[in-house]
Amino acid sequence: MDLITDISQVESSHRGAVAALGNFDGIHPGHQVAINRAGEEAKKLGAPHVVIAFEPHPRQYFRPNDPPFRLTSLRAKALILETMGVDGLIALPFVKALAETAAEDFVREILVGVLGIRHLVIGADFRFGKDRGGDADLVRQMAASLDFGVSVVDMVNSPLGSNLKQPYSSTQIRDALRDGEADRAAQLLGRPWSVDGIIVKGNQRGRTIGFPTINVRLGDYLRPKFGGYVFRVDLLEDTGVRTFGGVGNVGVRPTFKDKEVLLEVFMFDFDEEIYGHEVFIHFVDFIRPELKFDSIEALKAQITADCDLAKRTLAVKS
Repeated sequence: MDLITDISQVESSHRGAVAALGNFDGIHPGHQVAINRAGEEAKKLGAPHVVIAFEPHPRQYFRPNDPPFRLTSLRAKALILETMGVDGLIALPFVKALAETAAEDFVREILVGVLGIRHLVIGADFRFGKDRGGDADLVRQMAASLDFGVSVVDMVNSPLGSNLKQPYSSTQIRDALRDGEADRAAQLLGRPWSVDGIIVKGNQRGRTIGFPTINVRLGDYLRPKFGGYVFRVDLLEDTGVRTFGGVGNVGVRPTFKDKEVLLEVFMFDFDEEIYGHEVFIHFVDFIRPELKFDSIEALKAQITADCDLAKRTLAVKS
């Protein structure tokens, strides 16, 4: 799958595509309906199937002081879309010029002028363009004169709503993760929530107590509830992917009075140095809130108990 992050990189092979337009943070089942609809139209027309999104997320541009909220990085989004059979992800740089582009100009100059789309799939609630002036109705109105097709996808209701009429939303998933409800987040996403990153060198305290961990910075990712989790870890290597179970912590490690938020994972049956490697860390279950321990022995005892619980959980959820 092609990842295009500069509109000047658009080639003839990317033009004339069927495109799903949106932010698609999380790529939850509601998003997947729109993306798959675009895929169906692409097959009918014999056209490329692309997703058009924005990077960074427009919310990061307009509200830069908000706490981190991303559910998927650009890298993760691209890999998920590839598994869905998408031919290309066009991640339009969301900078001042784009933020100030009127919706009509965005459709006319970018979607049609640069990309030459043949068909656009858009969610019924999606807004775009300066002052959020663009919506499905505007796209329908412009499509006839600009000669492209349109499919408008209604919001998809989640089975977890109290009245079964609550649509899937990225906000629901963020709320579940902030509450430590990893299971609920997984149900809403259709898969466990994951964080991807590069393994960095930590303070190596884990090695001194018999539980060496890998450490990943969360960057723009949402901060889930601090505490202990059961994880699966996909270690990406040149020869493929190796997967391990694990247990670990998200937080600031109050026992040691640290301040930086880190994701730390003790991987089962693993003893290699892998600094600089890329990993995808999947949140399988929440174990407990982050704790401050009075002694190293108490910390070791808790980690041992967490390991036992994690192994039982992974055996059930394998």
